[in-house]
Amino acid sequence: MYKTDTWQQKVKLFLIILGPILVTQLGMYAMNFFDTVMSGNAGAEDLAGVAIGSSLWVPIFTGINGIMLALSPIVAQLTGADQKQDVPSAVRQGVYLSTLLAILVLIIGFFVLDPILNLMKLESEVRSIAKDYLIALSTGIIPLFIYNGLRSFIDALGATRVTMVITLLSLPFNIVFNYIFIFGKFGLPAYGGVGAGIATSMTYWVTLLFTVMIIIRVRPFSTYAIFKVFERPSIQAWWNQLKIGVPIGIAIFFEVSIFSAVTILMSTYSTNTIAAHQAAINFASFLYMIPLSIAMALTIAVGFEAGGNRRDHAKQYSYLGIGIAVLLSILCGIAIYAFDGPVARLYNDQTEVIEMTKHFLFYAIFFQLSDAFGAPIQGALRGYKDVNITLLMAFVSYWVIGLPSGYLMATYTFLGPAGYWMGLITGLAVGAITLFIRLIYVQKNASSTVNATKSQ
Repeated sequence: MYKTDTWQQKVKLFLIILGPILVTQLGMYAMNFFDTVMSGNAGAEDLAGVAIGSSLWVPIFTGINGIMLALSPIVAQLTGADQKQDVPSAVRQGVYLSTLLAILVLIIGFFVLDPILNLMKLESEVRSIAKDYLIALSTGIIPLFIYNGLRSFIDALGATRVTMVITLLSLPFNIVFNYIFIFGKFGLPAYGGVGAGIATSMTYWVTLLFTVMIIIRVRPFSTYAIFKVFERPSIQAWWNQLKIGVPIGIAIFFEVSIFSAVTILMSTYSTNTIAAHQAAINFASFLYMIPLSIAMALTIAVGFEAGGNRRDHAKQYSYLGIGIAVLLSILCGIAIYAFDGPVARLYNDQTEVIEMTKHFLFYAIFFQLSDAFGAPIQGALRGYKDVNITLLMAFVSYWVIGLPSGYLMATYTFLGPAGYWMGLITGLAVGAITLFIRLIYVQKNASSTVNATKSQ
């Protein structure tokens, strides 16, 4: 990151930061994308099992990962305020914290996995695949959480191309591992959907290895000597990160878990309906990586400018990111409408599943447009370290408005399972509007504070 004065400079720098983040996010989600597509080609039961397993895992991962994302504004503001000497300790404490959180997730998962799956009305084969998929995936949780903490450090320095390279190096491993374990190659048995969990876990370990090697050997990361000194864990440092990270994580959890809750509620429908829903939500979530990447870039840019008390510049970055997100969302909506058939056939070759997937994809056009507003605004607010009110807004928008309205429309109208998608659209739209109001308030309050300081 560096200071910019004109809009042209800001657009150039923002795109330089955004491009690698976008490739990285698309690459990381591509692992889930290939898990789903390749599992679907193994059978509808495998696709449904991975759907249920992912629905339980993804909100947990993204929610906990939100705590790791707190390192981005922390490091960005430290560098923006010329306090680089405090960065290494903050990163090391983040690694300690991420390891502890991963262990807690494993312990809790050991006790609650069976009871949760038993509450769902699943066919026995689908339940078995979902459970074994999650068990296989769990062996990679610790390296995944550590990687995301280290990635926040790398991205906060503006070196987003590095995480892009790491992801692009790791992705082929995931595809090869999927091919081997899902379909049974090189003398190994065909594990089907469970093989996707094995492949993803192994990929997480490869990704962490690449990341550690780069931080140790490549400048400017090597100058911070992250792994040369290991001070004692600091409860105070953890608390400082948790104060920012927990609201971020819970807010992300509320948003992501509503999609998972819908998938779980759809377990009352047929296996083909679950498979079609998972196919459509998987592709829509793949496109969600665009506004999410813009949000992450905004956290870095806004955090850097806010840390240096350049509030007008932080405001300009906020609206720049929102504008880019909306434009790209419109283009994605056109693409979904034009190519819904080919997209649906990527996941499964059964006629009923394909037609239902196309139907769900139509609704995805509208809620990804709402995401184009909401996600970047959340990213900008994180740059200001404004996270608590955002948490409350996310809960109300998604769980008080979105999910109940979806249930009512699915149960009491002609929409059927598509009613849940209408609920998602409603929740995301309300969230986007309330977040925008909050952003305006924060920007106005920040400008007033800076002006008052200057007049003293």
